[in-house]
Amino acid sequence: MKILVLRFSSIGDIVLTTPVVRTLKTQLENAEVHYATKEEYSLLVNQNPYIDKVHVLKSSLRELINELKQQQFDYVIDLHHNLRTFQIKQSLGVKSLSFNKLNVEKWLKVNLKIDRLPNVHIVDRYMDTVKSLGVKMDALGLDYFIPESDEVPLDWLPEEFQKGYVAYAIGAQHETKKLPLNRMIELCDKINKPIVLLGGKEDAAKAKEIERFFSRPLHDQGTEPGLLELNKKAVVYNACGKFNLHQSASLVKQARVVFTHDTGLMHISAAFKKEIFCIWGNTIPNFGMYPYRTKFTILENNRLKCRPCSKIGYNKCPKGHFKCMNDLIFDFYLP
Repeated sequence: MKILVLRFSSIGDIVLTTPVVRTLKTQLENAEVHYATKEEYSLLVNQNPYIDKVHVLKSSLRELINELKQQQFDYVIDLHHNLRTFQIKQSLGVKSLSFNKLNVEKWLKVNLKIDRLPNVHIVDRYMDTVKSLGVKMDALGLDYFIPESDEVPLDWLPEEFQKGYVAYAIGAQHETKKLPLNRMIELCDKINKPIVLLGGKEDAAKAKEIERFFSRPLHDQGTEPGLLELNKKAVVYNACGKFNLHQSASLVKQARVVFTHDTGLMHISAAFKKEIFCIWGNTIPNFGMYPYRTKFTILENNRLKCRPCSKIGYNKCPKGHFKCMNDLIFDFYLP
């Protein structure tokens, strides 16, 4: 049986599809599993041993469809369910199974605060998509495969981090999913252990500010008044933009615990069964994308009627106060 799995984006969503890929490959006799995604995300699936072939969406959907037609698939598993995947299914003309995105339920929760969301993780909903094929969830959780060349030796880090560190993924796709800079600094101060800041090049400047804060004299005149009472004992290393995604995943894999916003590195952390402290702003865990099958603590402000204000996020708080992050209490304990 030749099967095509469709999921074009993004990092976290693709990682969350890995149990479907694995169970299709291991539970169906003679299954040949192909995966189609955007070019910029193909690195997430190229190393997956349960995928026989990766097909890449570049600039032309028509070119991708023509490539897929040559494969003569028996089934299409649509885990994205948008206009482009509809066009692919229509063009291939084979049996297909499509993921229920719960758009109506999400709209009701965001706009009317009516909660009809099922208490089911999105991974299990992905698995429900393929249950008619006789595929069942196994006990292995999420997968993430790092090429040997991207495994980061600990001696690449400063000496004080080589005996253990906390990873903090400071990035996110939207600003309303991220703590403001001053609150990131407060969080690092409360963690008060060697911290590796993870993110892309777009996060490097903010990470540099965090690193600079903890290297300043205690009474630096440039410090914000609200931060003057902090202990300033955290040791911080800015790894943002210095490592590629696989290398960042390697640093996550070797961390003692991980702090993260609602972002792709949260799900990569879950794939490595790390203990996760996940920070939620305008989005909510109830959408079903909290860490999967690993120990985690949710940090969120549940005292707001305006939350969630979006199922994805914004560049700034629609109401201007950003209380979901500004008033968030850092209630956790690290031994």
